[in-house]
Parts: sequence; structure tokens; C-alpha cells
Amino acid sequence: MEDYTVRTITPEEVDKLLKEGKDISIIDVREDEEVAAGMIPAAKHIRLSEIPERMEEIEKDKEHIMVCRSGRRSENASLFLQEQGYKVINMTGGMLEWEGDTK
Repeated sequence: MEDYTVRTITPEEVDKLLKEGKDISIIDVREDEEVAAGMIPAAKHIRLSEIPERMEEIEKDKEHIMVCRSGRRSENASLFLQEQGYKVINMTGGMLEWEGDTK
């Protein structure tokens, strides 16, 4: 049976990993205008609708933290990528709860 649960991480935990200098991959799946209002500096922007055609940009052997505004779209992206064999973690609460730096 397929696993429809996705591992999660809090915004605080992500911020801590970044402050510790960990090499983590963050993918922001929000729309352009949302990202323009500020995104995590280390994040790569791939809109949710573009994920299927841009999967070759996402390394399969790396773990990726998925981010959106509230955590719902990133969860959908996480489920999709997980089904394709990717290692993903969803950031709960999304950018609404992000208190770290933004660019």
C-alpha cells in the first residue's frame, strides 16, 4: 500500500539548519507574485504547476524541503514527488510562519 503521509519540518527547524550552515535544498512552490514578496534566500523557486516538467532540476539523491504559503500546496508537491521516488519533507505552516531571513 502506498504511503500518503509526508515527513514534516517546522519553519523554526529549517531556520536552524540554515543558521548551522547545513547544505539543504529548499523548493518554494508558490506563484511568482508571492515569491516576489519574499522567499527564503536559499530556496529555489519552482511553481507547483511547473513541478512535473521541471523534475530534472530536482536532484533525486538529495532530500528537499518543500515550502509554500501555508503548507498545503507544498504538501501536494511533496506527495507528488514522493510518488516519483524523491525524498521530500514538507515545511508545516509555510511562509506564514517563517520568521527567518527572506530575500
